[in-house]
Amino acid sequence: MSINTVNSPKRLARIAGVFYLLLGVFGGFAQGFLYPKIFVAGDAAATAANLTSNAGLVRAGVVADLVGQTFFVLLALSLYALLRQVNIGVARAMVVFVVLAAAVTCLNVVFEIEGLQIATGAVDTTSMGSEASNALVLVLLDIQRHGIFVAQLFFGLWLTPLAYLTYKSGQFPKVLSGILVLATISYMIDLFVLFLLPEVSASIHSYFGIVPAIAEIGMVLFLLIVGVSTRNAALVTEKHYERV
Repeated sequence: MSINTVNSPKRLARIAGVFYLLLGVFGGFAQGFLYPKIFVAGDAAATAANLTSNAGLVRAGVVADLVGQTFFVLLALSLYALLRQVNIGVARAMVVFVVLAAAVTCLNVVFEIEGLQIATGAVDTTSMGSEASNALVLVLLDIQRHGIFVAQLFFGLWLTPLAYLTYKSGQFPKVLSGILVLATISYMIDLFVLFLLPEVSASIHSYFGIVPAIAEIGMVLFLLIVGVSTRNAALVTEKHYERV
């Protein structure tokens, strides 16, 4: 067994960890910091004013979102290369869910861009009047906000095949795989509560982010620090090439 054979999965894991970390940095800036700062539910004038006064920051957020989703796809491809020998069908499903999540998120950015265009006067809406113009801005950003929740469906679903692959591979802690499953459940409950019980969602939404945060931070740290279990990585790779 060559050293390169054993080290290759560790290199792939650490590359995936870097992509995961970058996704967290860029996505956290755009969706965790910027969007809540701009959007004011039910207040069209305040939302439009926030866009106008933070136009540069909003543009940076748009770029951060697009860059973050690029890293998300690269993360999925890295994990696919690392774990496909476990079950190629499940690994492909994982990639599909990530691509869908990234596509919805990138499409969602269009609504923010158009809201910014209207708020800053780049699109002439003077014939509508300021109130109607501000209302349109609010609608566009509200669509974007709900679009983020639609993308959350796939953000949750991709963690289930990832949990299965990490569990079956033997290269990751079993408890981490279990937390990834719980993260999927948390994402799904949060999503359905939002659409079915919106009056309840506002007061409990933040709690549903705790388990996913633990799961994904744990995954990032394990990928970056440990990589994968060297012994199990070698065994899995060996079995894969024996089958081939």
